[in-house]
Amino acid sequence: MSEHSTRRHFLRTGTAGTVAVLSAGGIGAAGIQSQSDGPNSPKEQPEIRDEYDGFFRFKPTRGNDPESPFYLGKTVPGFRTAAAGPAPFIANDLEKLPWEMKQGAKEFHLICEPVEREFLPGYWMNVYGFNGSMPGPTIEVTQGDRIRIVVHNELPEETSVHWHGFEMPVQFDGADTMTQNPIKPGKSFVYEFDVHEEGTFYYHSHVAMQETFGMVGWFIVHPKKVWDPPVDRDFGMIFQNFRIDPMQTVSDSWNMDWNWHTTNGRRRPMATPLVCKHGERVRVRILDFSPVQHHPIHLHGHTFWITGHEGARIPKSAWIPRNTELIAVAQATDFEFIANNPGDWMFHCHMTHHMMNHMVRHVGPRMRTDESVDVYRENLERRPRAINAAHGPGYGVPGYPQKMQGMTMTHEAMERFWSRREVQGMRATVMMSLMGLMTSLRVLPDDLYDRVMETDEQIPKGAIFEEIVRRFGAGAA
Repeated sequence: MSEHSTRRHFLRTGTAGTVAVLSAGGIGAAGIQSQSDGPNSPKEQPEIRDEYDGFFRFKPTRGNDPESPFYLGKTVPGFRTAAAGPAPFIANDLEKLPWEMKQGAKEFHLICEPVEREFLPGYWMNVYGFNGSMPGPTIEVTQGDRIRIVVHNELPEETSVHWHGFEMPVQFDGADTMTQNPIKPGKSFVYEFDVHEEGTFYYHSHVAMQETFGMVGWFIVHPKKVWDPPVDRDFGMIFQNFRIDPMQTVSDSWNMDWNWHTTNGRRRPMATPLVCKHGERVRVRILDFSPVQHHPIHLHGHTFWITGHEGARIPKSAWIPRNTELIAVAQATDFEFIANNPGDWMFHCHMTHHMMNHMVRHVGPRMRTDESVDVYRENLERRPRAINAAHGPGYGVPGYPQKMQGMTMTHEAMERFWSRREVQGMRATVMMSLMGLMTSLRVLPDDLYDRVMETDEQIPKGAIFEEIVRRFGAGAA
């Protein structure tokens, strides 16, 4: 019996089958009963099926009619019901900011401070961030909450924090010197307001150089009434660019060109892939916090709908189907789609410069392990010669000045890349393809998802990919 036939069988065997599917989506029977009479009760949820007017949940399809609400999976529901509440927001490689309820408000403490962030194994960069992280930890609240954010400034300079997209009393807007006095080093400032919005927002320093140094973080507001249709997965990725020259660990905030591209503060392939189950409804929120560069984001193997921006949720009548979407500086965009095509799929910026950087090591003393630059400054005659590894007939071809014929990774770095559950069973050469602003979305059948994400098994490289090709590579249903 095929995977989708099996799910169809469960869904049609009555209450027991329904509860089994809902439990797999993250809720139990108790959660259903507690809200059975509410506005988002399970009885109001659409029927979960394999086929919707020619669109199929478990294989690539478009549908019979572009005017249909189910065309390209537009309003096809996931397995999670509205009664279960919003799907947990996941920003890989980032933490969530804890809070305590005090005097009727959710109180957060946000610390502005210098941060060391490991972009790649052994490549620690000096940036600015919040609470020891760059980007900062995710703030997550619910529409209607009253929030209090105590900002502590541990930077060596003045700062302020802006709550991007929120409509709050003007004195809490965080516009440096315009609406408040800057927060002095060692001092704190309290921001407090009611959140009437819902959607994808973020916070950041309102000092331009500090923004360029990385001071940003997610601010997710879940709606009181779960958006229709609910999603099973809710991912977030922040794209940033930095100009960090050879022999440096500090970004040149004045430069107009950039050579390090990060996703949630990690450079590929150190950034963690997105992993979901076959047939799920997935939301991906992407924020472009690059200093000057826009990003045309392309997803392989799927067509997604643009369902929201940092301003608000978009009405369904204005949703647009895409497989490439241009996201401008300071914009956040929400993508939603049914993960109906199993495999390991590229998810990347399509600017070629952004696809290849930072692909190779820079020439310079950074390559000379455990050696100080000062010793060479004292006696320039003693400085070691930089090794020119560009040799062989292939390097005589014009256009290869950057050693672009290869990519060197240390054994220790490769071990770290492959130690994560999210990459188990991918092809052995996959790390060579993940560079710059290139990430990956893994769509796995239930049993393979469980094997990858729910066990400690060390899965051989390529095993999961080969099994997906065996099952689906010939276009089997």
